Amino acid sequence: MSSYLHKITATIALGESLSGAVFIGGEFSLIAIEYPAAWDAAGIAFQVSLDGSNWHILRDDAGTELTNTVTAGQFREVDSSQFKSAIWLKIRSGTSSVPVAQTAARTLILHARRYIAR
Repeated sequence: MSSYLHKITATIALGESLSGAVFIGGEFSLIAIEYPAAWDAAGIAFQVSLDGSNWHILRDDAGTELTNTVTAGQFREVDSSQFKSAIWLKIRSGTSSVPVAQTAARTLILHARRYIAR
């Protein structure tokens, strides 16, 4: 694998809707998410942190919670500009107001690309 690419796994435990914290780091930008073949129907939302302790719902410029549609077993690109503040990241099944507990542990693969100084 190129040193410019990085794979990180985020797991949502059985009966939970929020993954554990994953370190994206200041040098990487999230570019895609690979969804597991088995997934209880729900979109995903995100929490971000700069220090791994204080968590915030990731929102767009209008203040709306950022969500993505999930298609089980697919690889989907994300808009990396929306994740500029994500040094630490948690993924939620559902939204903050309507979380969806997964009926088994689900592991998502996050693909990140290293920022290249120019």
